[in-house]
Amino acid sequence: MHKFRTPLLAAAGTAGLLALGLGPASAHVHVSPDSTAAGSSSRLAFDFSHGCSGSPTTKVTVTLPDELTDAVPTAHPGWDIEKVTEELAEPRTLPNGSSVTERTAQVVFTAKEPVADGVRDVLMLDVTLPDAEGSTLAFPVLQSCAEGESDWAEVPAEGRDASELDYPAPSLVVSEADDDDDDHGHGSSAAAAHDDDDEIERAETAGWIGLGAGAAGLVAGLAGLALSLANRRRAAR
Repeated sequence: MHKFRTPLLAAAGTAGLLALGLGPASAHVHVSPDSTAAGSSSRLAFDFSHGCSGSPTTKVTVTLPDELTDAVPTAHPGWDIEKVTEELAEPRTLPNGSSVTERTAQVVFTAKEPVADGVRDVLMLDVTLPDAEGSTLAFPVLQSCAEGESDWAEVPAEGRDASELDYPAPSLVVSEADDDDDDHGHGSSAAAAHDDDDEIERAETAGWIGLGAGAAGLVAGLAGLALSLANRRRAAR
């Protein structure tokens, strides 16, 4: 029995150490963008599947980085949504040429029913990414629970990795602009629309060809009928 006891104790100790490390490190709030291209429209999906030390989640507050002026949240049946604005120190000019004096600083999602620990949920925002290739955008998230809160707001210092932090802020890196994407993140939609137009044009062309062939056939049929009647009259004479 002694031969087996040491490995078992070692395994139990390892499991205990792993359990101690399964706190913040394994319970992050993540952001998944559908586009990271500079200047593109991007849908950001913030997902979580945990509470605060087991306590159910009641509110999620997403703070926008200074580089962003606004965000459009996606309606969620289980949450009330509020946008918090702040005055800008100086007016900011938007890509369309208009000027604004305030920006959306935070988007607050309040759960209509607390989300239990271990249940996954996803909250979404639409934003326009800045023209700043290679820059990192951090979105601090304050997760409020029935008991306690978790502030996912840590940003790694230069040379450090976010995995080394206990409460890293969800973040993304702005990539090179897509020159072929004239619609800023909706290039696939534009391509699909173009394909639909081509399909309609091909269908219309085929229709006209079919109509021409039908008309030609009708003319040939009438000519054949006239010729047949003429032959019968000659035979009758």
